[in-house]
This record gives sequence, C-alpha cells and structure tokens, in this order.
Amino acid sequence: MSNAAKVTRRPLIIASIMLATFMVAIEATIVATAMPRIVGELGGFTYYSWVFSAFLLAQSTTTVIYGKMSDVFGRKPVLVGGTALFLVGSVLCGFAWSMGSLILFRLLQGLGAGAITPVTMTVIGDLYKLEERGRAQGMMASVWATSAVIGPLAGGIIVDHLSWAWIFWLNLPFGVLTILGFVLFLRESIQPRQVRIDYTGAGLFSVAIVSLLVILTETDGNGWVLGGLALLFLVAGWLFLWQERRAPEPIISLELWGRRLVATSNIATLLAGMALIGLTTILPVYVQGVLGRSPITAGFTLSMLVFGWPLAVMLSQRLYRAFGVRRTLRVGSLLFPVGATFLLFLTPQTHPVVAGVGAFIMGFGMGLISLTTIAVVQDSVEWSMRGSATASIIFARNLGSTIGATALGAILNIGIAHFGSGALAAGVHDVLNQPEGLAQLASDPSVRDVFDKALHWTFLGVVAMAVLTFVTIWLIPIAAKSGAPRKLEPSEAVPH
Repeated sequence: MSNAAKVTRRPLIIASIMLATFMVAIEATIVATAMPRIVGELGGFTYYSWVFSAFLLAQSTTTVIYGKMSDVFGRKPVLVGGTALFLVGSVLCGFAWSMGSLILFRLLQGLGAGAITPVTMTVIGDLYKLEERGRAQGMMASVWATSAVIGPLAGGIIVDHLSWAWIFWLNLPFGVLTILGFVLFLRESIQPRQVRIDYTGAGLFSVAIVSLLVILTETDGNGWVLGGLALLFLVAGWLFLWQERRAPEPIISLELWGRRLVATSNIATLLAGMALIGLTTILPVYVQGVLGRSPITAGFTLSMLVFGWPLAVMLSQRLYRAFGVRRTLRVGSLLFPVGATFLLFLTPQTHPVVAGVGAFIMGFGMGLISLTTIAVVQDSVEWSMRGSATASIIFARNLGSTIGATALGAILNIGIAHFGSGALAAGVHDVLNQPEGLAQLASDPSVRDVFDKALHWTFLGVVAMAVLTFVTIWLIPIAAKSGAPRKLEPSEAVPH
C-alpha cells in the first residue's frame, strides 16, 4: 500500500480506534454506576466485586497473548475478533439471570477487551511516525474525558428509566461501527513470522490468580476448601514460574521484570491499580447507600477520577519540560495518597463534591504515574524489548485491579459482619439484595451506620495501597536530570 493511501485512510482508522476506545472507556463508569441496581435485582451482594474482577482477570491474562497474535496473524483479524467477542459478552450480560451468570458473561467480555487495548496501541504505532503521535495522543485523551462525563449520565438514566440490561447493550452500535471501520479501512501486509505463544503459561497464571481470588472472596468458606485453594495457588504459581523460565516466548519475561527500574515501576503500577479499582467499585456505593444520592450523582462523583487522568496526560509534556521527569513522577505519587485521604473524612452528612475532589486528585496523580512509568520503562530497554516492557506495565495495572477489586470486596463483607453483629449484618445484605436497596439503606440510620463503617474499612485499604504506591515510586531509579520521554501512543497514555 502506498504511503499516500495510508495517509488517506488514517483518519478513518483513527475514528474506528476512537470508537473502540470509547466503548471500553465508558464501560468503567457506566457499569460502576449501575451495579448497585443490578445487584439489588439479581441478589448476591457478596459477589459484587467479582463482576469487576472477572472482567479484569480475563483482560489482563490475554493482553500479552493478543499482542503476539497480532504479529502472527495481523492487526485486523485480532481486532475484529476481539471486538466481536466483546459484543457477544455484552449481549449475554444483558440477559444475565443471576450474579453467577453475569460474572461468567463479564469474563467473556474481558476476553474480548484484552485484544482492544494492546492492538489499537500497535496500530497507532504502525500509522504514525514518532513526531506525529502527539495530536493522536490528545484525541485519545479526549475520548476518555468524554466517557467520564457521558458514562455516569447514561448509567444513571438507564437504571432510572430503562432496564439495566441496556448498559451492556449500548455497546452494540459502537462495536458494529468499529468492526466495519477496521474491515473497510485497515489494510496491512503480513510478513510471515514464527512466534510461539505461551498458552501453557497463560493457563497456569489464570489458575493461580482465580484460586487467589476465590480465597479472598470466600471469607466465610470451609477451612478445608480454602486450604485446598491455597495449595492450588502455590502449585500453579510455582509451575507458572517454572514454565516462564523454559518457554521460548514467555507470557512474562522474568529477566525483564527482574530489572530494578522495571520491577519497581511494575510494583508501583500494580499497587496503584489496586487502589484505583477500590475507588471505582466502592465510591458509587457509598454515595448512593450512605449519602443517599442518585445513581447519576454517584456516577459523576466517580467521573472526576476518569476526567483527572487524561487531563494529567495532556499536561504531562509541559510538566516534564518545567520540572523534569523525576519530579513530575514524584509529585504524581504524592497526589495519589492525598486524594485517597479525602475518603477517610466522608460522613453521611458530607456533600458529594468532597468525594469528587478526592477522586479528581487521585485521577490526576494516576495520570502522571501511569504515563511516566511507561515512558521511563520503554526508554530503559532496547527497541526489540519495548513492546514487552509496555505490556508488562499494562499487565501489572490490570493484575492490580483484578486483585484489588476482590480484596477490597472481601474487606467490605468482613466489615459488614464485624459491625453488624449477626442479625444486623444479615439485615444489611437483605437490604442490598433488593432493587431499591441502597435508597432504603440510606433512610435506615442503624443499617446505614453499619454500611458506613464497613465502607470506611475499604477506604483505609485504598489509602494504604496509595501510600505504598508513593513509597515504591520513590524507589524507581530515575536520573535527576532526565529529559522528557518520547511521545507515547495514545492507548499507552490513558486508563485501560
């Protein structure tokens, strides 16, 4: 294909990528806004966090695999196949009849979403020269900012006036247009290349992580069952490490992850992912159940997080020039726990704006953390390892989100049992398992008090993860006079 033809199609391909990005971006706020209503109709509040964990688990375990598949089979078939799988999962989520079925279909959704983020990032790298990517980066950041506003509004309107199923079915028109755009406009010449995909490693990793998630979720489970799951986690984890040492194309390069800069960046990103997912899953519940506000208000409170992130991305290059990379990263790491601390001061009488301010500060800090860690990791390795280094950061963030959603959900359930003293705890779950449960909970002082105290335990967990993120980032070995890193692909620079 001639360069002229490539440039002519470029706006249409970018439009398709923006649609795909919007579809994934809006998923975060719209589902979080509607989940209290969904769990009220389906029941099973104990498994609330699994709706998020299942999606993130599937997405994180397939990200590296899809990236390698795009090198073997081409970008277009992987993107089209992943988007189609995401749409199938979305349709089935709308027909879910129980929390178990919803979790299963969210897992299917995540399997499709795992293809969208890394491969769209690769396509942009294929289309644009390094010096041309700044404008594309700004456009992608604007997609995330727009979704931060539209997602909560759409989620609130849908749960108030339509069936909650439409929050998933809303993906259909965007997904269909995305597939048509890739099919019609994305052209590529595939160079045959032998790449061995580490399916065994991905399978062992999934078994280990699922075992860990079940242990964290089943806080009241049988001791023998939990012991068996712990043994399964240890065995699968050991086999995974053994497999990665011998695999020609490992899902995780242990040599790469062992480098100090990469290791500290990935650990910081994993901890940050744990803190952020806690905010995403818990804050809408607090605003509705304790503050007694509407789903729309709860969604807009959360949207401040997603709005702060791309704003930091758009300002990052100016901050690098003014203060340097190291200072910018450390300021971002400081903003992260500062924003999280706002959560500790929330009371039933607090205005939602306080929660929104804390979410915005955390989002802005995370924007600087995410963008800068990716940049310094990429610039620390040779060109042939840059894709793996980038994938390691995305992988770590998704893994942190997966573990964080489950761990903080378990803390919430433990808190309800602790402060509810048996019968009252059962009463809290009974209220939450009703369609209008959060509204009823906010009007009952005794039940609301139990829920408020339990949620503050999870807020303490978020703050602890944010503080650990801050500490870990100061251990990243960045030279004091680091210059501004290269421009990143838009998909690298915004939340996934």
